Amino acid sequence: MGKSLLVLGAQWGDEGKGKITNYFSEKADVVIRYQGGNNAGHTIVFNNHKYALSSIPSGIFDENVKCVIANGVVLNPRAFIEERNQLIKQGFPCNNLYISDRCHVIFDHHIELDRLNEEGLKDKKIGTTKKGIGPCYSDKTERIGMRMCDFIGPNFKNRYKELLEIKNRQIRSLNGKEIDYETSVLEYEKLADLIRPMVTDTIALLNNERKSGKNILFEGAQGSLLDVDFGSYPYVTSSHVTSGGVICGTGIGCHGVDEVLGIVKAYQTRVGEGAFPTELLDEVGELIREKGHEYGTVTHRPRRTGYLDLVALRYSILVNGITSICLTLLDVLTGFEEVKVCVAYECGDKIIHTLPASDDVLKQCKPVYKTLKGWSIDISNVKTFDELPENAKEYIRFIENELEVPIDVFSVGPDKLQTIVRKEIF
Repeated sequence: MGKSLLVLGAQWGDEGKGKITNYFSEKADVVIRYQGGNNAGHTIVFNNHKYALSSIPSGIFDENVKCVIANGVVLNPRAFIEERNQLIKQGFPCNNLYISDRCHVIFDHHIELDRLNEEGLKDKKIGTTKKGIGPCYSDKTERIGMRMCDFIGPNFKNRYKELLEIKNRQIRSLNGKEIDYETSVLEYEKLADLIRPMVTDTIALLNNERKSGKNILFEGAQGSLLDVDFGSYPYVTSSHVTSGGVICGTGIGCHGVDEVLGIVKAYQTRVGEGAFPTELLDEVGELIREKGHEYGTVTHRPRRTGYLDLVALRYSILVNGITSICLTLLDVLTGFEEVKVCVAYECGDKIIHTLPASDDVLKQCKPVYKTLKGWSIDISNVKTFDELPENAKEYIRFIENELEVPIDVFSVGPDKLQTIVRKEIF
């Protein structure tokens, strides 16, 4: 019987999921993206080369792995083809891609509306990537969106014309740039021709693979604290990032996930607006940013940085059912005399150990820190836990004891080979 593993971000994203997913994809028969769009970037390094992915699953580098873009994803056809073409140029055939006939399509009008909506918020902006993700999910919920089966179908031109008339009215009302039907429909028809051979019923594909004993790897994008329901609302993404998103985003069913691996950065980062209790606005935060190369894969925006927040992590473990942790970027903390970890929040006259629902309340929370000794020895070449300096070991043990979840995997560098597995989970 095959096994299924869900790899997801347990923080605000950018935890290093791409590399870890790619690492475990060597044991997988199928790798699946189940939510989000090309607003979520994964950087993968191996064989001294760096690869940037945004829509395509991280198993794409192995032609024997089926890479599935499932129904919970929203797909920009132009961006997808550009990404695929770039991978082909880099030597990867990309003949192992499967796209759900039920996933929704991002069009240019979504991108224009995303820009207009975000700019209209002014100082109350959400901090979106302006890739059209939110407006596409909004259309999906309002039941006026277009799915992939319609995009590649015989009646696309008529459906698109009707949809664009509605969307151009919205764009006009916001003083935006209307989308020309004649120009855009020709481009989309060409893109549909390229994409059509990859479109299939991925629900049937996935469940058949599961029944036949294949190993399934689910790849989360972004981070759990950005989930539209469980994240720090309203500064969240538009999809279900957490483990529950796998069920509605793939059609695998509630017993389809065996293990949940939470990817946890050894410190904390966040992109965009919203509360960030452990944020460091000093030279320590800047040093972490530079050492960790904390700039967005898709946007290149500098990420906000801070110390590790165990209050937020406990919450993430709870809502995801995380069974084990992979601690990434541990090497970035090398060289600090001390490392702080947030173990609780001081909120008014109370000490709390849970994540408040209100972002306004979370902004008032002050971190309660536990200070641990740092280490100065380079750890980028270690191959086992025992090779780590004692203070680095203590850092890992402290996190495990506080969270009561084992750190079965840790990472000491960007390359796939710099991944140390303490216990086999897949």
